[in-house]
Amino acid sequence: MPRSSAGGTHIVVGAGIVGASIAYHLSALGERVILIDSAQPGAGATGSSFGWVGRPPVDPRPSDPLRQIAQTEYHRLDAELPHLDIQWTGSLTWDGFDPNPNPRYAIRDAHAREPRLAYPPTTAYFSPDDGAINPGHVTNRLITAACELGAELRTNTPVTGLFLGDGRVAGVYTSQGEVRGHSVVLAAGAGAVPLFPPVGPDAVIHSSPAVLVRLRAERGLVRGIVGTNEFEVRQLPDGTLWCPRDYSGEKTQADRDATARATIADLEANFTDPGRLEPISVEIGWRPMTSDGEPLIGPHPEVPGLTLAVMHQGVTLGAAVGRLLAEELVAGVDASELAGCRPARFTLG
Repeated sequence: MPRSSAGGTHIVVGAGIVGASIAYHLSALGERVILIDSAQPGAGATGSSFGWVGRPPVDPRPSDPLRQIAQTEYHRLDAELPHLDIQWTGSLTWDGFDPNPNPRYAIRDAHAREPRLAYPPTTAYFSPDDGAINPGHVTNRLITAACELGAELRTNTPVTGLFLGDGRVAGVYTSQGEVRGHSVVLAAGAGAVPLFPPVGPDAVIHSSPAVLVRLRAERGLVRGIVGTNEFEVRQLPDGTLWCPRDYSGEKTQADRDATARATIADLEANFTDPGRLEPISVEIGWRPMTSDGEPLIGPHPEVPGLTLAVMHQGVTLGAAVGRLLAEELVAGVDASELAGCRPARFTLG
């Protein structure tokens, strides 16, 4: 069904990487955009994301067509926008970290890829096309580009609800007053969930924590992305290590300090002469998870003019979702890659 909003203003709620990407791609298509966030860009789950951009093995999940183009879309975005600083280093995994590894990527000399590994595995898998982004940096770069194209950014402006006019969404209520627009895109992660009517009785949405430990280290300790069942790590050009962790109920600063110490111990046990490792931060972000684990991307089944972009893998999918949703909103033509992610799936049958 056509959903073109030519001639109107798109309100994008949420300035994490998904909202920033949607705002940028809409602006690049000549659309008027207002991007609103309750805090600062990238302050939510985006800021606690590891930033791994890979190509997963083909699987039967409905969102697989979208996941298969996610990496290609970042290559496109990297060529389109200067200074994204994506590190296309490849990734090295072993010990069952990837349950369905591509046998084409099997290698016998993991030490050649990561010379500082203390106990290199006999067999590992090196995916040469994988890369990593700094999600906060990419988010800000997308927003800067969107604003250069005419988008308006409003920060520290919580959205408190939607309002309707003539049977469709007509804008949002905010802490600063009403903001009117022809369409509203909710891309605020877990914060978007209270803002839209339920899409169906089976669409149970809860929040899932993501933990990211940042450490100061000497440069050259880790060459690319490393993933095992014991630890994950990558290193930025300035030497900073990024290490995602399983959530263990961290609530206090003492809890975060303990998580940082455990991360340092893992790295000291697995890398030769790692040098001094010093904690920088332990960030915890909350991602929205649906009952079937798949994203909610597309028009709300009961509210014309309202589009959802709610997913737990927002960083990985950000470039692809931004382009596809922007094109749908402008041209009114459904993207086949998003067919398995539609919110209406919870209202059918």
